[in-house]
Amino acid sequence: MYDQDTLKALILEKALRFGEFTLASGKKATYYLDGKQVTLDPLGARLVGEGILDLLSQEGLPDAVGGMVIGADPITAAVVTMAGARGLPIRGFMVRKEAKGHGTNKYVEGPVQPGEKVAIVEDVVTTGGSSLKAIERVEAFGLRVTRVVAIVDRMEGGAEAFRKAGYPLHSLFTIRDFGIDPPAAV
Repeated sequence: MYDQDTLKALILEKALRFGEFTLASGKKATYYLDGKQVTLDPLGARLVGEGILDLLSQEGLPDAVGGMVIGADPITAAVVTMAGARGLPIRGFMVRKEAKGHGTNKYVEGPVQPGEKVAIVEDVVTTGGSSLKAIERVEAFGLRVTRVVAIVDRMEGGAEAFRKAGYPLHSLFTIRDFGIDPPAAV
């Protein structure tokens, strides 16, 4: 089991900022969670990897984890590293935003094969748009997405968007865990 309290404290210290921000979804927000401040920190990476592995273990381990570059890359690396430390055969993959235009010209990179079960990982979920695009690309490659796993769910429609598309969202935290109420549904 990972130390949830330590990860929460690290997120509060390093990732949560207040002010006026425009999110990747285009939404305006009064706070921002910079997940890379935690996922690229040595303690944060270990805790994220352990926490996500613990979540994945509850419903059967996937063959691989991955998501949209760049945000999912350190999470994927942390999960794969901690899986290796635990002797678990979970591999990683990356989903490109654009095909690289040379070589194999693939959107999905990594040691995965069509038909394998995978989980999409994300640092912060707002509307779910980035992960839904990743899902579209990995399914076109032939992978079977079983769920989406995030560090923090902002509770702004992402879970509902995934549910409508047939994928459960699991998160280590929701924004309420940090004392922030999500905006009221419109």
